[in-house]
Amino acid sequence: MNMFIGFSGSANNQLNRPYGIARDPKSGTIYIADYGNHRVVSYVSGASSGTVVAGGNGPGTNNTQLRNPAGLYFDSSTNSLVIANYGAHNIVRWVLGANSWTLIVGSINGSAGSTSTLLNYPTDVTFDFMDNIGQTNGTTIAGVTGEIGSNSTLLNFPVSIVLDTQLNLYVADMNNHRLQKFTSYLI
Repeated sequence: MNMFIGFSGSANNQLNRPYGIARDPKSGTIYIADYGNHRVVSYVSGASSGTVVAGGNGPGTNNTQLRNPAGLYFDSSTNSLVIANYGAHNIVRWVLGANSWTLIVGSINGSAGSTSTLLNYPTDVTFDFMDNIGQTNGTTIAGVTGEIGSNSTLLNFPVSIVLDTQLNLYVADMNNHRLQKFTSYLI
């Protein structure tokens, strides 16, 4: 796929700080979290211009808006995108073709937090190999809530995550310039 996409604009062929990418393996459609334009844009194979499929209604926290979408996950079982809605402190599901999202976890009104039900600037989202995302009441499985550091149990701006088939968690720990592996996240 050759894509010639400009940047720093709001037209459907211009992105402003693209962040996350997801792909529909059946159709080949690429979805890009257009962080600065508060939207997700889809591109079919060979296209030089995309289609807004989520957000695009200015920054905000109501269920028709996104606020700095970052990480994306394409959920083929529900034909939806699961979006780490960074600036709204939540993870949302946007069914393709719908005009609004439903809350998965975090604050519905954009409040940040460090409790087991709130998020603080989520940057990524992933499912396990059985397409489970978890639950709305979380347990810290990597790092220590409210602490920044560089030892083997602390993180400093984790930005991306992935699980392998053994449920080992890999974390891109940006400000520590490393990738950390946490063995089997099940407690």
